[in-house]
Amino acid sequence: MEQKINKMREEILNAIQTADTLVELDEVRVKTLGKSGSITAQMKELGSLSVEERKSAGQLLNVFKTEVATAIETKKAELEEKELNERLKSEMVDVTLPVRPQVNMGRIHPVAQVMEEMLSIFAQMGFDLAEGPDIEDDFHNFEALNIPPSHPARQMQATFFMENTVDKVLRTQTSGVQIRTMENKKPPIKIVAPGRTYRRDYDMTHTPMFHQIEGLVIDTETNLAHLKTTLVEFMKLFFETDDVSLRFRPSYFPFTEPSYEADVGCSRENGEFKIKSGAGWCELLGCGMVHPNVLKNCGLDPDVYQGFAFGCGIDRFAMLKYGIPDLRSFFDADMRWIKHYGFLPLDIPTNTSGLSLNGGLKR
Repeated sequence: MEQKINKMREEILNAIQTADTLVELDEVRVKTLGKSGSITAQMKELGSLSVEERKSAGQLLNVFKTEVATAIETKKAELEEKELNERLKSEMVDVTLPVRPQVNMGRIHPVAQVMEEMLSIFAQMGFDLAEGPDIEDDFHNFEALNIPPSHPARQMQATFFMENTVDKVLRTQTSGVQIRTMENKKPPIKIVAPGRTYRRDYDMTHTPMFHQIEGLVIDTETNLAHLKTTLVEFMKLFFETDDVSLRFRPSYFPFTEPSYEADVGCSRENGEFKIKSGAGWCELLGCGMVHPNVLKNCGLDPDVYQGFAFGCGIDRFAMLKYGIPDLRSFFDADMRWIKHYGFLPLDIPTNTSGLSLNGGLKR
C-alpha cells in the first residue's frame, strides 16, 4: 500500500505542478479528490484490509490526501494571481499618454447648451422642470388655452395636423405642459417647460421645428411686477451682462390678459447677431398674466389664483448670445458649423463658474 501511495503521490503532485490553467487544475482535483477520484477509491478499499493494515494505510492516505489538497490550493492561488496579473496587464491604461487634441472631440449643439444654461438659471430662481408630449391633443394645445375652434389664432399658429386623426397636432407651443401641470397640481406652481415645437414657418429667424421654453407661475398674489422682474433678471444672468435693454410692448395672446411682447436691444454688425443696447430691437418673447378662462379650464378659481406666463425660442436666444446670423444653419448638419459654434462636452454651464466661461474656449 505504501509503495502504491508513493507512486500516486509522485504522479498527482507532478500533475498539479504542470497544470497551466485553473481548468486543468480543477480536472486534477476531480480525478484525485472527487467522488470517483483515485484517492477516494483508495479510501474505499481500506475496509478490505486487516485491522493493523487498515490503521497504517489509513494514516498514510489521510496524510497523502491533506498533502494533495494543500498542493492544489497553493497552485490555485498561484494561477489566480497569474491570471489576475495578465488581465491587469491587458486592461492597463497608460495615464501618461497625452490628452486627445480637443479639435478632434465632438461638440454639443448650441441649442442643447443654451437649454442647459436656461435651466440652470431658472433652477436657481426656484422653478421646477416640467415636460409633456410632442404630439398634443386639441384641448391642451388650443381649447384649454382659450383658443376655441373658430378663433383666428388657430390660423396664425400655422399648425401641423396629424393625418387620419380627429384632434391630434404637433404642438405649436409647450403651453400644453402648463395646462397639464395646472390640472394635476395645486398652486403654488412655478415651472419651466422646455421642448421641441412645430409650425409651418421657414426663414432666417423661423424654422418648421424649433425649441421653446415656457414659464408659469400661479399663486394668490402674483402680479406684473413679478413677471417683469423675473424676465429682466433672467436676461441679465443669461447674457451675463447688466447692459441689457428690454422693452415691453402691449400685444394680444388668447391665453394671457394683459399680454406683452418683449424686445431686446441687438445688433447685426459684421454679420453677427448679438445683444447690444441702442443698436436696434429684436422680438424675443411673449408674456402676460394668465387669462381667467385658462384658469377655469384647468379647474382653478380665478377669483383666488392669478399668475403669469412667458414663452421664448431657445434657438433665437442661442443666435443672440453666440452671434449666429441664420437660424436655418442650426439644422444643416454641417460639421464646420458645429465645430465653430459647438461646445466641448465638458463645458457644463453652471451659475457659479459662469454659464459660458468655457464657451470662449470651445473653438
